[in-house]
Amino acid sequence: MKSRAGILSVVVCLGLALFPPAASAQAAAVRTTLDIYVVDVEGGNAVLFVAPSGESVLIDTGNAPPSAVRDADRIVAAAKDAGITQIDHVITSHYHGDHFGGLAEVARRLPIKQFIDHGKNVQSTPPADEFVQKTYPALYAKAVHTVVKPGDRIPVAGLDWRIVSAAGETLKSPLPGAGKPNPYCSTAMPHDPDPTEDAQSVGSYIRFGKFRTVHMTDLTWNKEMALMCPNNRLGTVALLLVSHHGLPSSNSPALVHALAPRVAIMNNGTRKGGQPDAMQILYSSPGLEDLWQMHFSLLGGQEYTAPGLFIANGVDEPQASMPVAPLPAPAPGPGVPPPPQHDGTAYWIKVSARPDGSFTVTNARNGFSKTYAAAAR
Repeated sequence: MKSRAGILSVVVCLGLALFPPAASAQAAAVRTTLDIYVVDVEGGNAVLFVAPSGESVLIDTGNAPPSAVRDADRIVAAAKDAGITQIDHVITSHYHGDHFGGLAEVARRLPIKQFIDHGKNVQSTPPADEFVQKTYPALYAKAVHTVVKPGDRIPVAGLDWRIVSAAGETLKSPLPGAGKPNPYCSTAMPHDPDPTEDAQSVGSYIRFGKFRTVHMTDLTWNKEMALMCPNNRLGTVALLLVSHHGLPSSNSPALVHALAPRVAIMNNGTRKGGQPDAMQILYSSPGLEDLWQMHFSLLGGQEYTAPGLFIANGVDEPQASMPVAPLPAPAPGPGVPPPPQHDGTAYWIKVSARPDGSFTVTNARNGFSKTYAAAAR
């Protein structure tokens, strides 16, 4: 006869087999793809990465109040879709309100284990100063706070995540397999120096098996050239998360053409990003198969915007017809009224990447998906 302890042991084992301890453990066991959610934060930035291990990285958190609650809700919806209940690593790429603005709201909704940034703010403004001096320290006080530099790694199980730019510095040594002379440097003329926080942006290179992607956030033209010239220190990628919302102050051919992405995803706004100069560089990139956009760009018009199947969200105001010619970009500077934005339903673009290098991109608005087979390169 079995002992009482033996019977209990059998019952417990059967119970565990029939009723697994947590749905999240099941999800982690069956997840096989690196999932990337490019979240609509109305021309800001928020991209959520969830590794097959279930470990997550969120790059930026959308806009500052009054839009912070809206953007945090959209980020949390992506996290729920991914089946995660915490954010393991948050990278605040730089101290502009469309990148750090929703962090406090996200932290109220989801636990955050590690806060990552480039360090000192170089562009003093009242919102940035308030965030850096008061809001941000209170958020990371009970977590891990890390200031990164080029060459650092973010420890994410199953991924090779490397920082390639931060605090105005760029990676000096090429990544494995990279380092060849970059032929696009000779035609990419430098811009005027950029003294803003954009040039301080934290840029990331992510490898999952044979799949490779980069997200340079808002890194500007000259810093791209510092990273990629005279030699290409990153090599080529399957997916480019387009820099700086598709603005022409970034997206140099020295970066875009040298990376030779098969697919590009642009997190633009209706009236922010997607201007002709940047779009021409993207569309002429060698080997580019498709460009996906977060919004139809009025600054690109039908002349430059991708086909509707590849666009996740429409325009901010109803239009009788989509303009063919690009609208002029709003003049920079203080006192410029903000563009109209929509607070209703928003849709993300999701990438599901596999370790053999193949990946699928899905437009949540219309359900359109396209799978890109593993490349020979």
